[in-house]
Amino acid sequence: MALSKNKIKYIHSLELKKNRKTEKAFLAEGHKLVGDLLGHFHCRLLAATDKWFINNKELQLNDVGETLIVNEEELSRASLLKTPQQVLAVFDQPEYPTDPSVIGHSLCLALDDIQDPGNLGTIIRLADWFGIEDVFCSPQTADIYNPKAMQATMGGIAHVRIHYTPLPDLIRNLETDIPVYGTFLDGENMYGEKLSKNGLIVMGNEGNGISPEVGSLINRRLYIPNYPTGRETSESLNVAIATAVVCAEFRRQAPSL
Repeated sequence: MALSKNKIKYIHSLELKKNRKTEKAFLAEGHKLVGDLLGHFHCRLLAATDKWFINNKELQLNDVGETLIVNEEELSRASLLKTPQQVLAVFDQPEYPTDPSVIGHSLCLALDDIQDPGNLGTIIRLADWFGIEDVFCSPQTADIYNPKAMQATMGGIAHVRIHYTPLPDLIRNLETDIPVYGTFLDGENMYGEKLSKNGLIVMGNEGNGISPEVGSLINRRLYIPNYPTGRETSESLNVAIATAVVCAEFRRQAPSL
């Protein structure tokens, strides 16, 4: 069965946040991403070339609503990528309960108004790499189901729970002894601090950093030093790079989960 014009229109509609929200669905493209998500989220529609199906017989397709064998031209018309990659799929958006108690016994991330979908997706990929299973996003943070963000996760979204919630309320509801970390220019040198196995690491907006309201609730202020000290450098690190640096030091100090 070919991809109808209506199905192509539906796939393209998921480029817009309002349609993803209404449909509670998202689009994934490419062998790596689709392959990683199959079996983790219900797949409404799987469209791929005959070659892809032949080469991926080992994938479990039990939780797939509809499968379509398409040719390269059909896939190109449906794809949002400049270079289509043999397969695309529409998945249900997962729903996770927002439970602040997980911060008391595990390391979690909070993203304070991250705007760039590529940065957001990369951070989710990093969270997966460093074994961080819960990421709390402010309502103004980019939509993780944006196709660009989804591509940037490289499948990490399958192992990380994403929660959209007001961060000030989240932090105020934590027990007072739970560490809440954030990076600031006037913070303590991260490499001289004893970092914990649990708690919340807040990463701020690309241009403005951590918002004043959230910043006032942070009880562990850290600083990522440049080298050598005092050398003139660029003003700041990209937020995804900064997240990688911070998470790496936390796991170096406390590798066991």
